Amino acid sequence: MSTHRFYIPPERWTPGSLSLDDAEAHHCIDVLRLGVGSRVVVFDGRGSEITAEIMSVNKGIVQLKDLMSAKAEPLRCAITLAQAIPKGKNMDLIVQKATELGVSRIVPLLSDRAVVQLGDDETRKKREKWQQVVIEAAKQSGQNRLPEIAEPITSKRFFAEFDRYELPLVASLQSDARSFKNVLADFREQHGRRPASAIILIGPEGDFTPAETSSAKSAGCIPVSLGPVVLRTETAAIFSLSVLAYELQGQET
Repeated sequence: MSTHRFYIPPERWTPGSLSLDDAEAHHCIDVLRLGVGSRVVVFDGRGSEITAEIMSVNKGIVQLKDLMSAKAEPLRCAITLAQAIPKGKNMDLIVQKATELGVSRIVPLLSDRAVVQLGDDETRKKREKWQQVVIEAAKQSGQNRLPEIAEPITSKRFFAEFDRYELPLVASLQSDARSFKNVLADFREQHGRRPASAIILIGPEGDFTPAETSSAKSAGCIPVSLGPVVLRTETAAIFSLSVLAYELQGQET
């Protein structure tokens, strides 16, 4: 039986005097029914993990005793997902799977064709919800590093402020899109190694507009094909991240 995992934010991460409170304490005590003597694992989202024993439960606070600590190194490649926000709860699924697949950053895009348009208050609430999805996904999958959830941003502003990545990619339905296999092979041939950073842009249903695709190419993004079948945006994100995780995060052959 696996040990239950709990998240303690970095600002409260104090080895030697760790404790659970609020929602995590409630989940530990009232949902899982754990008590004194139970072993748990806590992590800070930045790679640190401690196996601990519950020492006491008092007024909704779970006091822990450190037993063993570990540190997870960053993955070989820092992968960013820039995702056009889909309608409904599909973004929750994308954020969940992106966390499980080890991305380092998620940028929610307000693309020109996106149905979703967020006001300031709604943006804040959505971002808080996605951050909670990230935490739950990390707890369940064993990830000790949480991806950053960026502020939702318009595609126009995103391309105007585009960061530098060793391997910038945009999923594309256009005829000039190349396969992941060929693009990754070209990078290795040119540099003799795998990239240390990468970004994949995933558009909304119907793809990015021609203007957005042009902006992506001008920013240096390489159009990549996801195969002959047109995928839903959430499937495209999971497919792309799975390929990149396999090709860029695994052991060298």
